[in-house]
Amino acid sequence: MTIIWPVTLPLPTVQGYSVQPEDAILRTEMEAGLARQRRRFTNVPTKVSVRWIMRRDQYAIFEAWYRWQAKEGANWFTITLLGGLGLLEQEARFTRQFSARLLAGGTLWEITSELEIRERPVLDEGAIGILLNSDFVNLEASISQLHIFIHQNSNL
Repeated sequence: MTIIWPVTLPLPTVQGYSVQPEDAILRTEMEAGLARQRRRFTNVPTKVSVRWIMRRDQYAIFEAWYRWQAKEGANWFTITLLGGLGLLEQEARFTRQFSARLLAGGTLWEITSELEIRERPVLDEGAIGILLNSDFVNLEASISQLHIFIHQNSNL
């Protein structure tokens, strides 16, 4: 059963949001000359620092969801997170217990924690090859023109 971030809860705020991939290389210093480096993993876990601002009712839902659905943070779940490719659904789990702080006024809660995402979405090898050797603005314009051409002439 796939666990999904509740639609009644907000997405993480931009403030306090950060993405930190774990080290993917192993470095060995040599007695003389350059150090050796090699890739340790092909799929590198990434930590995401998150912060939510929730109303009291949302915080109550979050606490129950965290306990019963996320199993105190142990289970993987699907949540929409921000990355270089924009807002995308990603598989994540908590790496540490959340912290909740009542904000001034007493009606809002600030919840902070850290998530681990299973696989950080990035451009594939083919796409980066094209983009590194192309003028992105012209490429984007060409794609838009092709899209218009196809959809305007699809009834012919």
